[in-house]
Order: sequence, then structure tokens, then C-alpha cells
Amino acid sequence: MNAHWLALAAAIGTSLFGQVLLKAGATGEGGFLTQLFRLQTMVGLGLYAGAALLYIVALRRIPMSVALPCTAFSYVVAVVIGHFAFGESLGAAKVAAVALISLGVVLLAASA
Repeated sequence: MNAHWLALAAAIGTSLFGQVLLKAGATGEGGFLTQLFRLQTMVGLGLYAGAALLYIVALRRIPMSVALPCTAFSYVVAVVIGHFAFGESLGAAKVAAVALISLGVVLLAASA
């Protein structure tokens, strides 16, 4: 695996961790400004910025038509984290959607 694919994987992971922190920041008491200035929210936003920088590195060599759909892998992990960490529902439709997304990501990555 070359550096550009590693950058893409790091961008996906960093973005996903940022998303989890944004969700954690959104679950407490208070209004929007309180949520915005929670440590979890601020770190989550910082991780999003870092993910964007890593994504830019990845795009130097990976076609956007491959790189962007590969980020959908984070949707798969987000469904699992949402279910186990935040008690979100996980029905048959979500499981089927995750399977289709996973298949699409694998096919696109293999076509690169």
C-alpha cells in the first residue's frame, strides 16, 4: 500500500473519529452554542480539518472517482458505532444498506 492510500485510510479514520466526537458533543444539555464550544465538538471539528488535509494528499494520486466513494466505508463503521455506543437502531434495512455500501467500496477500490 503506497503513501496515498495510507493517507486516504487515515483521512477516513480521522473523519470518523471526528464524527463520533461531534455526536458525543451533541448529546449533552444546553443549546447550540453550548454544544459548539464543548471540548468533544471542538476536537471533532479539528479532526475534520485534519482529515481534509489527509484527503488532499490522497487525491494527488488517487482518482476522485475512486477516493470519494471509498470514504463511504466510514458509513459502515458509523452505523456500528452508532448502534453500540449511542444505542441507535440497527434493523434489517440498515444491515442491507451497509452490505451494499461495503460491496460498492470494495469494487471501486479494486478498480483503481
